[in-house]
Amino acid sequence: MANPLFSQPSIVREDRPDGSILLRSTEPLSGYPPTVMHTFAQWATTDPDHVLVAERDGEGGWREVTYGEALAATRSIGQALLDMGLGPHRPLLMLSGNGVAHMLTAMGALGVGIPIAPTSVAYSLQSQDHARIKQIAELITPGAVFADDGSAFSKAIGALGDMPRIVAAGEGDRTLDELRAIEPTEAVDAAFAALTHDSLAKIQFTSGSTGSPKGVQVTHGMWSANQQMMREVWPFLSQERPVIVDWLPWSHTFGGNHNVGMVLVNGGTLYIDGGRPAPGLFDTTLRNVAEHPPTIYFNVPAGFAQLIPTLENDAEFAATFFSRLRLVFNAAAALPPALRQRMRAVAETTTGHPVAITGSWGLTETAPAVTNAHYDFDESGNIGVPIPGAEVKLAPAGDAYEIRARGPMVTPGYFARPDLTKEAFDEEGYYKTGDAVVPADPDDPNRGLLFRGRLAEDFKLDTGTFVRVGAVRTALLSSCPLLADAVITGESASEVCALAWTNAAEISGLLGREATVEDEVVVDPDLSGHIAKALADHNGRAGTAGQIRRLLLMARPADLDSGEITDKGYVNQRKVREVRAHLVDRLYAPTDGDAAVITSGDRP
Repeated sequence: MANPLFSQPSIVREDRPDGSILLRSTEPLSGYPPTVMHTFAQWATTDPDHVLVAERDGEGGWREVTYGEALAATRSIGQALLDMGLGPHRPLLMLSGNGVAHMLTAMGALGVGIPIAPTSVAYSLQSQDHARIKQIAELITPGAVFADDGSAFSKAIGALGDMPRIVAAGEGDRTLDELRAIEPTEAVDAAFAALTHDSLAKIQFTSGSTGSPKGVQVTHGMWSANQQMMREVWPFLSQERPVIVDWLPWSHTFGGNHNVGMVLVNGGTLYIDGGRPAPGLFDTTLRNVAEHPPTIYFNVPAGFAQLIPTLENDAEFAATFFSRLRLVFNAAAALPPALRQRMRAVAETTTGHPVAITGSWGLTETAPAVTNAHYDFDESGNIGVPIPGAEVKLAPAGDAYEIRARGPMVTPGYFARPDLTKEAFDEEGYYKTGDAVVPADPDDPNRGLLFRGRLAEDFKLDTGTFVRVGAVRTALLSSCPLLADAVITGESASEVCALAWTNAAEISGLLGREATVEDEVVVDPDLSGHIAKALADHNGRAGTAGQIRRLLLMARPADLDSGEITDKGYVNQRKVREVRAHLVDRLYAPTDGDAAVITSGDRP
């Protein structure tokens, strides 16, 4: 039976003589405004008292900003930025994490045609040399820099040299309160009227692990088009204003474009979540969603791995969480089947009916959604079908296909890097993503595509056997819910092994205590026995290239600043193998007394 939340997919497939496949929706993309700021302004005019955004105040309550208050603030901020000489060619560099001050400042710039460059907080607060921040500033030559706390970001700001500093608090040249006190003039209206689909909205930097950051140009039209695409596959957005509780960083496309844009375009409310799926922080997320149950819940697999045990063990919390939830949305990496099944089970137990669990696929370069699973599915890694307006080419790549994208949501290229831009597109103008997929059903394009990981992460064993890292990783995590994530090893070796992290919430529930740690690894016979059994079960179902011979549990999670993991939770497989090469060596040269190395024969 069709899910009433979704429009039903209608996909046409064209097979070409060269082996490539073209996919597109037969549903046309409806018209959309030049910018998401146009839709926001309409909401602010028709319902100024509706809450747009809220964050925790210093006393544990919520500081709320309405649409009307936000419109007034952003007009004043826009005027002040224009007065400071910022404009289309002098962007605003933004160093801070998610917050009301960040959002109002960004919207003030966007509303008068000043591009913003939101950067990862790790570049400022975790880096010691601030090399990436300096590289970014050299590339884009910003007219000013914003930080919500000038004192906390003082070292990063200082690394930028003599540049006007705007702060919400702490040390700076101008405070946000000063900017909000400026009286807007006709210059604000003129700048807003001059915005077009092609106007540059953001310069967003990809989270690559090596080399200089690449600045993706995100135009206003890309962002606006992508939100209209989502409205067409999720028609309930036009019937019910969304409530979102979200931690995903605005320096990345999932949180900053997909989720913030969905709030602005659909007149919703965003509660900024100060938590995240990290040690000591997830309790904050649980508290926030309990106080403001969402209608759509967004997270990454690591977040769901911590959320689901709480839902299963706390019926009162589960009842609150599901009280007005329309759907659960996963991105960044495939949600392991076991987690998906558990989420479905606890949702149905709590509500008495199924709750949609869906996903999507896209990149910073596509603002971000290209495909969406707006239908019921069971296959792990199903990323959906092309949404209206998006054209997809599947280019043969071994036993899979590279997915390529074309449409109004695709970037015109990389800022000030025509060389990278030229390399990024094929001869027909499709963006080459480097991601591998296969059709879920070769005979029915409406069943979507299955994600097979990054082509650059796959490798061959010394036997010549090709290993699809994404598929092996997902299968392992599904077999062993005790694992939060895993890195697959074996390039140029004779067999596949894995480095992994445990899920603390699952471990405490199983053992009634924390696992035993020695140096960099977990050495716990009780835990090893459980994981060995799960590893044996995995190997019993896997093919030769998917069987994992040995596994090592790492005590230290992936590190953001070293490039092992992105802000949104995607583990860079190659970077982890590089940084932790000594642990990879330990996997392939285990000593007889190495109790930390787990094999499927270690079952109790």
